[in-house]
Amino acid sequence: MSQANAEVEADQPDEQLDRAIEELRGVLQQEEERPGGAAHTGSANTSIIMDIPVDVQIVLGTTEMPVSELMALQKGSTVALDRRIGEPVDVVVNGRKIARGEITVLESDSSRFGIRLTEIIATTKSA
Repeated sequence: MSQANAEVEADQPDEQLDRAIEELRGVLQQEEERPGGAAHTGSANTSIIMDIPVDVQIVLGTTEMPVSELMALQKGSTVALDRRIGEPVDVVVNGRKIARGEITVLESDSSRFGIRLTEIIATTKSA
């Protein structure tokens, strides 16, 4: 019974985070729709949230290998990933996949690349 309780407690933070994200999206969307004066009052409240730093990662692919292969890696080694060229990459924020996109070259600086989002992944879990 204690293991079942532990599993329920482990799911609660994810569910709470999902609800908080959906609530935040709703609030931000409502503020964008408000006429002039009301949006200004709400933007002061959201500016606190907007300055919170998050870790954003673009995941090209993953692989699994034994420790012996990992230890044998050296300069020039190639690691095969589970995705093919042209497949979408994952956009991960604080460890949670939120979107998929395609790699693109930046128009403003052709020596750099970026990600064009092609899909936003729903944050709510299906019951």
